[in-house]
Amino acid sequence: MGKSTVAAMIRELGIPIFDADAEVRRLQGPGGALLPAIEALFPGTTHAGGLDREKLGQAVFGDRAALERLEHVIHPAVERSRRAFVRRYRARRVVVLDIPLLFEKGGWRRVDAIVVVSAAAWQQRKRVLARPGMTAAKLARIRALQTPDAEKRRRADFILSTGGTQERTGRDLRRILACVGARAGR
Repeated sequence: MGKSTVAAMIRELGIPIFDADAEVRRLQGPGGALLPAIEALFPGTTHAGGLDREKLGQAVFGDRAALERLEHVIHPAVERSRRAFVRRYRARRVVVLDIPLLFEKGGWRRVDAIVVVSAAAWQQRKRVLARPGMTAAKLARIRALQTPDAEKRRRADFILSTGGTQERTGRDLRRILACVGARAGR
């Protein structure tokens, strides 16, 4: 979708951004707070360097009950981190929460505005399949767990297209952030 590029633009503007995926990686990295609980649920999926994503993926993908057990460990920890982030920046007019499963896990109820970063389906597929280790089958499994892009767009307050140039995306982003900031001032 271009979320990483947009997140970098937001950081360049000096706006605090909470990256839920980065927080998960931190919590599952070397010495991460979630490693003991994950290892207890899925033995052999962690090591001194942190989580073995490949092994954990094999343990949970396609097994909804296993995925739910994992989520019951991860989501509360990420939520605590998100709350601490919001408290830290409570005096700021605008903060951004980069939360990939915002609709799927009910996070949309805890935000003031929703900006969906999106690109054409063919661009999405091309970008994702260019990632190391990504396959069409893996992409299909991931998409099956996510709210479809059309539904996200329908529920959004703003849609930020990343299908054009980065300059246009940056210009559109600044406009959206100005609108969000104006709303926050009311």
